[in-house]
Amino acid sequence: LEDGLAMGRTRRLGRVLADERISHFFEDVDMERQAAKQKAFLTMVFGGPNHYTGQDMRNAHAHLVKRGLNDSHFNAVAEHLEGTLKELGVAAPLIQQVLTTAESVRGDVLNK
Repeated sequence: LEDGLAMGRTRRLGRVLADERISHFFEDVDMERQAAKQKAFLTMVFGGPNHYTGQDMRNAHAHLVKRGLNDSHFNAVAEHLEGTLKELGVAAPLIQQVLTTAESVRGDVLNK
């Protein structure tokens, strides 16, 4: 699981950074720190321990909402998450579980 999460993080972050719709939101982001946060999130979703110690989603993304973060951007990130999991051969029910968990924080991420 650990190796799969590491490979998935690398692929997904590469896809996100290459996507002109959303890459500008990551220009000033410490990508190693971002990768660690994503690892903690995915580990928790896949049934592992919850080691996330950062800000809550609302506060962590408030500055991005001020810069225009909206549903279309959230959708683009979710699209890359789904595509990466499919590329890695993750079973469809697990992909759906991850996407459902991601969707559950949409309101907080977008400060709605």
